[in-house]
Parts: sequence; structure tokens; C-alpha cells
Amino acid sequence: MTDGSDVGGGVRRVAVFVRGNVQGVGFRWWTRARALELGLSGFARNTADGRVEVVAEGPEDALRRLVDLLTESPSSARRPGHVTAASTPAWSEPRGERGFLER
Repeated sequence: MTDGSDVGGGVRRVAVFVRGNVQGVGFRWWTRARALELGLSGFARNTADGRVEVVAEGPEDALRRLVDLLTESPSSARRPGHVTAASTPAWSEPRGERGFLER
């Protein structure tokens, strides 16, 4: 398995943990809206330590765009909350997620 960097536009899965003021501010809703606009499936959920976990599946170029939207600073996309850090994207094979859920 690769880290995704040498895979073309194939279908992939990516997971990212986002830290900052990202809970209770509409961040998961905003993430879901961006993911659906990009044609992605997956979920965004709060974690007990205050982060938001984002897992998405779809074309790699769309996944990379979502990661960029989640982590760009300052946010040019009117992202709610304030992201202070994000984990390195973890690339893997898709598992067949359907829709995009806020968990």
C-alpha cells in the first residue's frame, strides 16, 4: 500500500484529525457540505479529546481538495471555528462508505 502520493485519480480513503475550536461551531456540518459538493462519502465526528475526525472516500483529487479546505489557513472558504492543527492525512483503500454523515 502507498501513502496515496503516487496514485493517480483513483478512488481512495483518507482520514484526518483536525484540532482547534472545531466542536460546537458548525465545523462538521460545513465539512459535510464541502464533501458532498466534491462528490465524497464518509463522515465527520467529534472525538472525546476535542478534535474532529474526518474520513472520506472518493476520487483522490477531490479528497486532496477536501484536506486542503480543512487545513488551509487562513480559511478562504469561510470555514466555521478555528483550526490550529491537523494530522498528516492517512491514506488507505476505500471501504464502501455511502453518503456523508455527521456523527
